[in-house]
Amino acid sequence: MTTRVLVTGVGGPAGVAVLRSLLRRDDLEVFAADMDGWASGLYLVDADHRRIVPPGRREDFVDAIIAIVASDGIGLVVSTVDVELVPLSARREELGAPLAAPSQAALTTCLDKWQLAQACAPHARVPRTALLDEAGIALDWVFPVIVKPRSGAGSRGVHLVEDRAALQAERLDDGWIIQEHLPGDEFSVDTLMGRDGTAIAAVPRLRARVDSGVAIAGRTVHRDELERTAEACAAASGLVGVCNVQLRYDSHGVPALLEINPRFPGSMPLTVAAGVDMPSLAVDLALDRPVPDRVDFVEIANVRYLEDVFVPVDQVLDGVEAQR
Repeated sequence: MTTRVLVTGVGGPAGVAVLRSLLRRDDLEVFAADMDGWASGLYLVDADHRRIVPPGRREDFVDAIIAIVASDGIGLVVSTVDVELVPLSARREELGAPLAAPSQAALTTCLDKWQLAQACAPHARVPRTALLDEAGIALDWVFPVIVKPRSGAGSRGVHLVEDRAALQAERLDDGWIIQEHLPGDEFSVDTLMGRDGTAIAAVPRLRARVDSGVAIAGRTVHRDELERTAEACAAASGLVGVCNVQLRYDSHGVPALLEINPRFPGSMPLTVAAGVDMPSLAVDLALDRPVPDRVDFVEIANVRYLEDVFVPVDQVLDGVEAQR
């Protein structure tokens, strides 16, 4: 029996990675959705399976998804965009199909770096963290420190503060936090959590080259301490399904939590190539189908390049017009 799956956010690398994984399966009929008619992932499927939706921040976004689910007989919704996750999860019961996304509670924890630090601190190494207020600034910090927004993605707003004078000059705002600066190498760990709170897979990746917060070259690595730390943090956050745990080594060689992205990462093709097809596993998990207790991976490296997709002009223009 074929299940129809709607993948949203197919203009980004995560959406394209999910599409390419799911399109290999004979038991899935895949629909691709994006707010932009120029989104490359739309053209990985035929015209009958392309959908234009409102931006995730718009009030009518979830209503549009509900309408597509009803009209196309969708059996599962897979979102790959941060801003879509919260509204979709909030109205999960109205969608008319299962949603492959974390619960509202887990999203709230992961998307607020202050709450995340508090949730994970009892279970793993977490950098010293304080709110950017008078009390936080007054703490005895070892400089430099990191100042970052409590919410946000792609390293936007994150900056290094060299000394106390510079920290005191920061604009006080409870939407920001101060964190201990970690000097070691940074790793991303693609993690798949089962419904019982245990990890099905945890694949550490060295981010060898990064552009705008997205790794464009890297390699998978076997390091038990990275896997254990990522699994502990994902479990403490209450996540089920795919997430990306970002870790950095401290001065003592201990991996510590930076943040958790509760979605598919843009570098997912590397994890799939390493032997863990997380998009496919996440679909089975969301549909309550059997999944392995544990999936191992191999060490492999990748570099990324642009790839052109050529389509008739009228098809792209139709997509652009549909969003107006």
